[in-house]
Amino acid sequence: MVRASRAYSRGDELVHALEEVSLEVAAGEAVAVVGPSGCGKSTTLNLAAAVDRPDGGRVRVCGVDLAQAGEAELVGLRRHRIGMVFQAFHLVPHLDVAGNVALPLALAGRRDPRRVADLIARIGLAHRADHYPSELSGGEQQRTAIARALVHRPSLVVADEPTGNLDSRTGAAVLDLLDELRSTEGAALLLATHDVEVARRADRVLHLADGVLVREGP
Repeated sequence: MVRASRAYSRGDELVHALEEVSLEVAAGEAVAVVGPSGCGKSTTLNLAAAVDRPDGGRVRVCGVDLAQAGEAELVGLRRHRIGMVFQAFHLVPHLDVAGNVALPLALAGRRDPRRVADLIARIGLAHRADHYPSELSGGEQQRTAIARALVHRPSLVVADEPTGNLDSRTGAAVLDLLDELRSTEGAALLLATHDVEVARRADRVLHLADGVLVREGP
């Protein structure tokens, strides 16, 4: 649940990225956030993923109130309950595809080679599992980042343009994988997108403009 405002300083200027935006995402639900660049989509996702805190209002993720949580609790929340796909991917350069996908499990002190191998195969990169990010195309890096976000079976997946670098066929396969995660494991999905197909497959669509929620609908 996000009911919050967020502003940033840009020199002497105060930029209002979000103005009292309110949204809730239920277990098993997919919500798409759409709008022009700079409208507040990424800020909304960063708040929901517990990587940023609001200036005003309240953000509650997986039962944790971010305003009251300590840093250790936030780290644990991101490590165990949230999967995030960043636009910049943030893959670890010295880890191959398998190592990057397995990273959330390793950070949590867990191992699940079968889960890692299954996800890598399902994103079509079984033949590239031992390749490093520098050896991958942009689309392959994005698919690796998506598999990494799903490997620990998070309660909430937050994805910024999850199909932005993918062709239509690969993008559809990724969306199928996300749909399966929420249908079989009850994960909630919050997706920022310019992709009409992503928005079409969501249960609800939130339209942002200039940091304000201007419309919500199916």
